Amino acid sequence: MDFRFTEEQDALRELAREILENEISPERLKESEASGEFFDREAWARLAESNLLGLAVPEAQGGMGMSFLELCMLLVEAGRTVAPLPIVPALVYGALPIARFGSDAQCDRWLAPVAKGEAILTAALGDGPLISTRREGSELVLDGVCRGVPATEYAERVLVPAELDGDQALVLVDPKQAGVRLESYRTSRHEPLATLTLEDVRAETDAAIIAAGIVDWLTERALVAAAATQLGVSERALEITVEYLKERQQFGAPLGVLPPIQHRCADCYVALDSLRWLTWQTAWKLADERPATRDVWATKFWAASAGSQIGTATQHLHGGMGVDMDYPIHRYFLWAKQLELHLGGATPTLVKLGADMARTGPQELA
Repeated sequence: MDFRFTEEQDALRELAREILENEISPERLKESEASGEFFDREAWARLAESNLLGLAVPEAQGGMGMSFLELCMLLVEAGRTVAPLPIVPALVYGALPIARFGSDAQCDRWLAPVAKGEAILTAALGDGPLISTRREGSELVLDGVCRGVPATEYAERVLVPAELDGDQALVLVDPKQAGVRLESYRTSRHEPLATLTLEDVRAETDAAIIAAGIVDWLTERALVAAAATQLGVSERALEITVEYLKERQQFGAPLGVLPPIQHRCADCYVALDSLRWLTWQTAWKLADERPATRDVWATKFWAASAGSQIGTATQHLHGGMGVDMDYPIHRYFLWAKQLELHLGGATPTLVKLGADMARTGPQELA
């Protein structure tokens, strides 16, 4: 079986890497951190010009019409550059479910602007219950609280997970409308998140996307999107560390020749390859609309576990340089830890996966 990517996929990855490496320099990252703006608009415009923001947008709305797998390739490259961009909220949380389940009117209204970089969407995905929703005439009324919502500062709409008519739904809510309250805060990697409180918020019925299991469908893809980002972060952090260990001299020899350091790097490579293999397998299954719930949990575990292991090891192996704010490795540590926390940690996921395996038995390969 051939596990290699196609020539077209390789070309997309090379294009994304070229743009992001050219645009996201250490100096630009420092400026972004100093300004408090987790959004490099020049890089966003370059991605839009190349139509990479339209990777998974249908051709009818000006996109490339590709799948979640290719979208994950973009996320790996964003992770490699620790790019301060709302790619996951806009393209995964927002555009992906609209393209898959939205009405023609919803697709025409939102997908073309997303692909052009003119509109940003996000979603209020979290571990809490679905938002309470009721009908009043031609309107939907929402009440509830959503935590950890990204990109609300820039988003034109937030897709709010709700229960409606006995089905799961995503309701497009304007974060600036009456009844919506935002409480913003920053994560350790400087990303802005918000607690979204909805009090008697009104939305038109046609603002809802109703489909059986749509919230679960989106949640699985959101978790694998985080894993793909973690893969890029870990991959580049290990590359930077190996380059440093080859050059850093200690007692007349490079640090990299010491067996304990080689062993620790080898452990990181094993963890990285495990994360890489699972991420691509699960992304392929989800892109092909195959059942992949257990694969998602396994990928989530490795993203949290390997990301934490590699993030810690790569900073530790730099010694004092690891905490130098003018040296890039600290950003990879912050991103790896934040993604680990976002994923919920490795141990709870492993417990959940083990309980499912004990209850249902081994899973046949798809």
